[in-house]
Amino acid sequence: MEEMVEQIELLLENNQHEELRNYLNNLNISDVEQLIDELPEHAPLFMETLSLNRAVNVFRILDFPTQERLLKKLSGPKIIELINELPPDDRTSLFSEMHGDTVKNLILHLPPDDRKQALSLLGYEEDSVGRLMTPDYIAVKASWDVVKVLSHIRRYGKNSETIDVLYVIDDNGVLLDDIRIREILLVDPATKISDLMDKRLIALNVNDPQEEAINVFRMNNRVALPVTDKHDILLGIVTVDDILWIANEEYTEDIQKIGGTEALDEPYLDIPLLRLVKKRVGWLIILFLSEMLTATAMGFFEEPIKKAVVLALFVPLIISSGGNSGSQASTLIIQAMALGEITVADWWRVMRREILSGLLLGVTLGVIGFCRIYIWTLFSNIYGPHWLQVGITVGIALIGIVLWGSLAGSMLPLLLKRLGLDPATSSAPFVATLVDVTGLIIYFTVAVSIMHI
Repeated sequence: MEEMVEQIELLLENNQHEELRNYLNNLNISDVEQLIDELPEHAPLFMETLSLNRAVNVFRILDFPTQERLLKKLSGPKIIELINELPPDDRTSLFSEMHGDTVKNLILHLPPDDRKQALSLLGYEEDSVGRLMTPDYIAVKASWDVVKVLSHIRRYGKNSETIDVLYVIDDNGVLLDDIRIREILLVDPATKISDLMDKRLIALNVNDPQEEAINVFRMNNRVALPVTDKHDILLGIVTVDDILWIANEEYTEDIQKIGGTEALDEPYLDIPLLRLVKKRVGWLIILFLSEMLTATAMGFFEEPIKKAVVLALFVPLIISSGGNSGSQASTLIIQAMALGEITVADWWRVMRREILSGLLLGVTLGVIGFCRIYIWTLFSNIYGPHWLQVGITVGIALIGIVLWGSLAGSMLPLLLKRLGLDPATSSAPFVATLVDVTGLIIYFTVAVSIMHI
């Protein structure tokens, strides 16, 4: 990369524009994208210099903040060229991120058919499959033979997003089947399409959530999937490259939420400092106010603490153990839900596993806690004459708190999903805070029962 940057800087310094054009056009698209990241001040020049086709392919793989900065600096004619040549799905993705007035002005520069497509795609819900699909595909009829299909591909294939898969429709546009191109190429030219149909059709609904589409692609070996409406009419296709982008965005968003912050809509280094603080401060305030309840809980047990001050020594140990087990469980469940491994319907199976694992984990920590108190008693009198009661209290409390943390951490994401909310908002810090407060209640309740204080 350093060598490329040095070569580019040398060409720029010597004003060798033709050599720069040839050099850029011979690079991989990903290399040009990296150059734009390394030399952002020259990004508009790179886009103006590249051939139109390569400029479009570079532009479509840039993140939105970079695209936005470029659109502000590129010449008007170049912007119109880029917008007109962008595939419909990439154009829709760009428009959905931009300000309404800007989108309105850009749409006016599109040809009538493209304008109609753009407005149609933007009419779907923001996170729906409809926003991802492209209307550029190859559709054939069941009555056609292979000769006619190949002639059709030669005529219209250039404008298709992919020709790896062909879609069979009836006279009303209803999707009947999909056929891979290799099946067409390996049979007798006189073969009818109807003879190749196997009816093993997988399709997405235009109103399906994008997250659901990710799971469908993950479970099926497809480069593209058709998109239909409620009447099974073929509207477009979604290709795997778009799904990979969305999957990356979903993963990033979930990780940020699990970490206890709002999802960032820009790269970390690009987002303004005040907006970054705003994204983080809301959750921190909520968690801070929630943690205040720990003081309330301890205040409720003020008398028992006065009688056995030694109990206060184990408060950090107790609340951290419960919070850690809850954070573990919530992270595992959120990840499993994102991968489609479990659904809300699996709640009982999840609960049974967490009851058993929570008990085993709690017993393990409880035994370690008791042994720690016993060993310290051999060398010190810090726990006093009632060290055995203290040890039993800590051991039993750890079993209950770790079990409760595991159950809370595993059930909360499923509950939020059932309520139609984002499971990722049941982040590790949120679960930890919840278990901290309730853990103290469990701890001191056990202490009062065992130590009779």
